[in-house]
Amino acid sequence: MKKATIQLETLTCPSCLQKIDKAVKSLAGVDKESVNVMFNSSKVKLNFDEEKVTIDNIENAITALGYEVKKSQVKAV
Repeated sequence: MKKATIQLETLTCPSCLQKIDKAVKSLAGVDKESVNVMFNSSKVKLNFDEEKVTIDNIENAITALGYEVKKSQVKAV
């Protein structure tokens, strides 16, 4: 398992948060219980299985919704 912190552009509404939360949780390999989208800091924290999904896949799911990913940090759990 890997732990990711993804910095996004500033989130402007709570519905943005819900869209991102739903999109990330829908990816196979993402630990759904670990997904935490933080509105105030515009960050997404989650754990994922890199054999099933890559950080690029996760970033692409967020970007596809129209939100800019500023940077990602991935660490081993």
